[in-house]
Amino acid sequence: MSSFIGREQELALLSKQYAAPGGSFVPVYGRRRIGKTELLRRFAARHPRVFFVGKVAPAALQLKEFLAEAARGMNEPLLAEAGVETWQRALELIVGRWKGPGKLVLVFDEFQWSAGASPELPSVLQALWDSSWKRSGKVMLVVCGSFIGFMEREVLGEKSPLFGRRTAQIHLQPFGFGDARRFHPRMSLEQQALTWFVCGGVAQYEAAFDDGASFRQNVEHTLLDEFAPLYREPEFLLREELRDVAPFHAVLMAIATGARAPKAIAAASGVPERNLHYTLEQLVSLGYVSRRYPVTGGKPRRTDVRFVLDDALLRFWFRFIFPHRSQLAQLDAHRAWERLVEPQLEAWAGVCFERLCRAALPRLLEAERVKAGVEVGSFWSREVEIDVVGVRDDGVTELGECKWGRVSAAELVRQLARKAEAYPNPKNHTLRRHAFVRGWKGKAPDGVVLHRLEDLG
Repeated sequence: MSSFIGREQELALLSKQYAAPGGSFVPVYGRRRIGKTELLRRFAARHPRVFFVGKVAPAALQLKEFLAEAARGMNEPLLAEAGVETWQRALELIVGRWKGPGKLVLVFDEFQWSAGASPELPSVLQALWDSSWKRSGKVMLVVCGSFIGFMEREVLGEKSPLFGRRTAQIHLQPFGFGDARRFHPRMSLEQQALTWFVCGGVAQYEAAFDDGASFRQNVEHTLLDEFAPLYREPEFLLREELRDVAPFHAVLMAIATGARAPKAIAAASGVPERNLHYTLEQLVSLGYVSRRYPVTGGKPRRTDVRFVLDDALLRFWFRFIFPHRSQLAQLDAHRAWERLVEPQLEAWAGVCFERLCRAALPRLLEAERVKAGVEVGSFWSREVEIDVVGVRDDGVTELGECKWGRVSAAELVRQLARKAEAYPNPKNHTLRRHAFVRGWKGKAPDGVVLHRLEDLG
């Protein structure tokens, strides 16, 4: 297996920025383990570069390491001995030494750590960009960070010195199901789907699952043993980004086990409602949790908000591992699977399958040559829950029911009819009914658009 999969569009964008006249400034951001560094290394390897990774360290040490990396990357050994004490002087010296051909690629990876130790660094980059780099065409600046809130605030936000100067940007997302399957070409389709339900298209997690092992074996080897590589991964992530992790653990477990509305989350987690807003905002800013509203095509009510876990590994970990740490300490991985995971596997997979179906709907409509824009989500009220809703801007709304387990055609038709009747349809759209199923023999029920698992990747 190749260690680098996909990202063709992102590589093409970076190459286009490198070839563009004038300077280029591309912020790249996304959650940890998503593959940002590998993407940038893949791109930068083709060009002259200074590739610097920030760390939690004093500013003077980071500056020294930056000069050493510049000396190595530019084949200019004397740069490592340069007696400069400021970022501005160091950057002026490095760019001044570059005579081409082409642009010098300056990559600041883990930028939040460098900027944390040197708060003046964004302003220094802004001054150099405005005074020289933008017009000279000598520099392609790439600023990369894993703290989404930091990048949106300190690099992309209106109050940032760098605001309005980017020539492109990449918010790197997890791999969709289709691309994630390329990590495991020897697995069956169902095993690939289950793997995606756990790993969520996060490159490092997908790569941790053995292509030649079963889903059960992979979960046992990577998650259910205290020495397994992903057993403590969520703890590491949260402790690296947050101070007091206890309330965040409680809130994440509440959401993972079914609480969605703020009152329900507060009750299940024990975090008082007056403190819950801050906890949820932090998790949203990190990209682990998101707000959802019922999709109707109209303006949602604030009171209808639900919070959902967007991170697949956290969904699995806080459902099957975190609540059972005491039991896991006494069970081997094989018995842990049998007692803790297997009894709930189908119910958990069913919820994950709904997310896959929603993600697939725009591509399915595109395959039908539908040109209209579509807002995709779900719908809920006191009377009904609809797994997939797609409100199109051409007068059609798609309603979908997702079934990972077995279901009869008659039952599927009844459920879709009941849900279509209960959907408010405020725009008086034409309603189309979809069924998303893991497997199905025979033709689709009358009046239903049928999508099998193999259609979703």
